[in-house]
Amino acid sequence: MVRRIVSVRGIVQGVGFRPHVYRLALRHGLTGCVRNTAAGVTVDVQGIEATLDRFLRELQDEAPPLARILSLSVEECPSEPANSFVIEASDSCESATALVSPDIATCTDCLKELLDPQDRRYLYPFINCTNCGPRVTILRRVPYDRANTSMAAFPMCGDCQREYDDPASRRFHAQPNACRRCGPGLRLTDRNGAAVADDPIAATVESLRAGEIVAIKGIGGFHLAVDAGNATAVAELRHRKRRAEKPFAVMVSSLASAEMLCELTAEDSMLLQSPQRPIVLLPRRTDASLPCEIAPGSPNIGLFLPYTPLHHLLFVRGGFTALVMTSANLSEEPICIDNDEALRRLGEIADRFLLHDRDILQRCDDSVVRGGSASLQVLRRSRGYYPMPVELAGEQPPVLAVGGELKNAVCALKGPDAFLGEHIGDLENLEAYQAFQQSIHRLKDMLQWQPEAIAHDLHPAYFSTQWALEQNQVRTIGVQHHHAHIASCMAEHGLEGPVIGIALDGTGYGTDGTVWGGEVLVADLAGFRRAAHLACVPMPGSAQAIREPWRMAVAYLEEGCCDWSPSLLPGIAELRIEFVRQLARRQIRSPLTSSCGRLFDAVGALVCGRHMASFEAQAAIELEACCDMEAGDEYPLPIQHSNDCLTIETAPLFRQIVDDLAHGVSRFVISGRFHRGLAAAFASVVRSITRETGIRDVCLGGGCFVNAYLQDQLTMRLRDGGLRVFIPVQVPCGDGGLSLGQAVIASRRIGKAAHSAEQCLVCHD
Repeated sequence: MVRRIVSVRGIVQGVGFRPHVYRLALRHGLTGCVRNTAAGVTVDVQGIEATLDRFLRELQDEAPPLARILSLSVEECPSEPANSFVIEASDSCESATALVSPDIATCTDCLKELLDPQDRRYLYPFINCTNCGPRVTILRRVPYDRANTSMAAFPMCGDCQREYDDPASRRFHAQPNACRRCGPGLRLTDRNGAAVADDPIAATVESLRAGEIVAIKGIGGFHLAVDAGNATAVAELRHRKRRAEKPFAVMVSSLASAEMLCELTAEDSMLLQSPQRPIVLLPRRTDASLPCEIAPGSPNIGLFLPYTPLHHLLFVRGGFTALVMTSANLSEEPICIDNDEALRRLGEIADRFLLHDRDILQRCDDSVVRGGSASLQVLRRSRGYYPMPVELAGEQPPVLAVGGELKNAVCALKGPDAFLGEHIGDLENLEAYQAFQQSIHRLKDMLQWQPEAIAHDLHPAYFSTQWALEQNQVRTIGVQHHHAHIASCMAEHGLEGPVIGIALDGTGYGTDGTVWGGEVLVADLAGFRRAAHLACVPMPGSAQAIREPWRMAVAYLEEGCCDWSPSLLPGIAELRIEFVRQLARRQIRSPLTSSCGRLFDAVGALVCGRHMASFEAQAAIELEACCDMEAGDEYPLPIQHSNDCLTIETAPLFRQIVDDLAHGVSRFVISGRFHRGLAAAFASVVRSITRETGIRDVCLGGGCFVNAYLQDQLTMRLRDGGLRVFIPVQVPCGDGGLSLGQAVIASRRIGKAAHSAEQCLVCHD
């Protein structure tokens, strides 16, 4: 007989892990016990050595769907008399610091019960088990026990309690366990909160069929829903939501429905059906039966499958192929989570409100991903992924990083893990700033943790930076924006550096007082050296140039073309063009920028006619959408050497674009030449730096890499040159992943507080 103590760390509480261990032990005739601990789960097990080996393999290979084992250690101990295997009760304090599972889509077993007339939960819209349903969004405080969730308001009936207490049941210790007799319920109301129907789901279906807008309460917040096939309803939703052109997400009834609307790879199908149920960006079929108002100007649609029982019931009872399901908010505000809040904030948008009485305690918007060379890239990390940690190399000091201004998400380092908060969005209003503060407090509560340092962006006007600097009792560490982008990619892939980092985005506070965004850095986690960048041009009107891309076109034309005509910008008054031209020439309210995002804006304004942007990166998205991927030629961008830094010149690029436009070359060919030329220029710069430094690891970061064609072109050229290229996968490449980079840089500075500037590449602390 052999006895082993197995310590399992990770998401292993509240996800059916102890019953899984119990069933395995019975299957193999083993004795001992399993119990929750502060770190996870401990298994004390005895048996024949070969049998124990099989048990340990199956413990990991057959783990429950929601479990995630981060580490497993085994200790050999003297055997003791035992004749059974038991699940030991938890002490109240044991799981106070254990990890909490994300919310997960309805599992196959629950879906079968939901649609079975003989099952006692038939058509019950809150069915769940240990393998699915809400988790972190119903958590009030740790440990994850029913009394600490919003389910505390619903005492279990006798039948549900028996399931909850039975180790053989799929609902053993499922904290949201409930049925129609004892659990949450639905109601449909008008804008004033008055109930309007006895059968809320049937009446909701009727409203959607009639072209009405319905606010639907889900797991992590509300959606605004309309029939995706009704162009009039979609247009009305745009009008009321004040969302002129930004694409809407579409929920489809099944994988077959998704295949009717978009081109799917095998990887895309797996992503759509994954337990996280993210929105997946997919190329739209030319014969798709959806109105263009869903995603004007974009060849892609964000599709996702139903992930709650209520979603499934709406499709089953309504017969819809697709529903627009967009975040319930006015543009740039946080998603609504509370019934009264929804009625107050959405009263001018929604005609009806499908509410329930289970409180949402943690805001969690839908995640957005896409397939690609890595088979998965998370573009917005929230429901389904939050609060899963990113594993780091070794123990980390307790650091809080507060991210940037756009696509904000915070990050906390604890032990060997980095915990990114849920997606907050842009910190442009009071509601978003309050959500940012709440995210920090909830992360602290969930981790039972206090930081010894706070990392922030260098930009002094960011609300996140200002909040950090107000925390006088904790050390604050400023981190350069693009260094953080590269460090985020390094941390995810376990790299220490040095690496060559290509950071391409719209805006970042540069250490020389200019606006960076087209950068090549030689970096490690301690510091960086700016090795190359796009040529700087003025940003006429500063932030106004982001909202009006034609201004950037004027700036670049001024740099590259001595004699250009205002006719290149049809629809813009010549007086306005001349005014902006003078701003750029005299650099009045026109900070210099090397931003790749602003370069895309300028080209998009000239080539696609995108003079005004109604949402971030609209010009760049439309430019990518018209890219001819077959034409093989490219615009050359010369590279200049100056002051130990390479500069990618852009003036010749605009002379070539203007010449092609004058000769009637199509925007598809021009876009393709631009994308390939830009990728070729950065690849050439990297090869030059590699020859100088010998560094062969390249990390990509920054929001411009949401552009799949640019990312693929650059990655291919670098790998063809024998370089190792690392791309963000688990964490967004844009500002949604910024806080991870801030955190690991701050961690390194704390750990090497005594280092000198000569010991790192460049120290900007």
